[in-house]
Amino acid sequence: MRSKYGKVLTILLIVLIIAIIGILIFLGAKYYKDYEKAKETQGVIHQFDDHLDNDTNQNNTPSGGEDITPDIDLNELIASNNNNGNSGDSSKVTYRGYEVMGKIKIPTTGLETIILEKVTPSSIESSVAILYGPGLNKVGNTVIVGHNYRNGQMFSNNKNLSIGDKIYITDKTGTEVAYTITKKYQTSAQDFNYATRDVQGRREISLSTCTDDSSGRLIIWAAAD
Repeated sequence: MRSKYGKVLTILLIVLIIAIIGILIFLGAKYYKDYEKAKETQGVIHQFDDHLDNDTNQNNTPSGGEDITPDIDLNELIASNNNNGNSGDSSKVTYRGYEVMGKIKIPTTGLETIILEKVTPSSIESSVAILYGPGLNKVGNTVIVGHNYRNGQMFSNNKNLSIGDKIYITDKTGTEVAYTITKKYQTSAQDFNYATRDVQGRREISLSTCTDDSSGRLIIWAAAD
C-alpha cells in the first residue's frame, strides 16, 4: 500500500515540477519579448532624434559651403528597423511599415515612445498611433491611441496620471510642445465626443486607451501650455 502511495506522490511531484518549469519558461519568454520590444522602440526613438539632427545640420549648411555629411545612413537605419516595404523615402523614419510622426514623453509614468502615423491592429501592437485630428502640435485636437497592456508598457499607466501632469510631444520638425492634463475620465467604447470636441482654436491632444477591465475607454485631455 505504501509503495502504491509512494508512486502516486512521485508522479504528482514530477507533474508539479514540470508545471513549475513550464510557468518559468513562459514568464521568461514573456519578459524577453517585452525587453526586446522596449529595446527596439528605444532604437527607433534614437533614429528619429538622429533624423531631426541631420535635418537641422542640412538646414544650417552655409551657402556656398560644403554639405555636411550625415553621421548616419538613414536608409540603412530604416532597413535595420523592420521597414516593411514603405516608399523608401529617406525623408521618413519608419517602424514596422509605418511612418514615425513624432514621439511622446510622459515623465509621471516614465513613458517615452514613438507615435505612428495611423491606428491599425498592427500599428498599435508596435507603439501608440494617431487616430484622429490635424496632426501633432497643430491647432485642433489630435487623438493618440495606445494599448493598455497592464504591464507598464504603452498607455498601461495612464490611470496614474493626474490633472496638471505634463505630456511632451515632439513632431517631425523637431518642435517639442508641453501639454498640461486638464481632464481625465472613463467613457464607453462607442463615445467619440472626446475626439470631435471644439477646442476653440487651441492645440490639444487626447490620449485614449482601454480600462483595466476592458469595459470602456480611459480618456485624457491635455492642452498646450
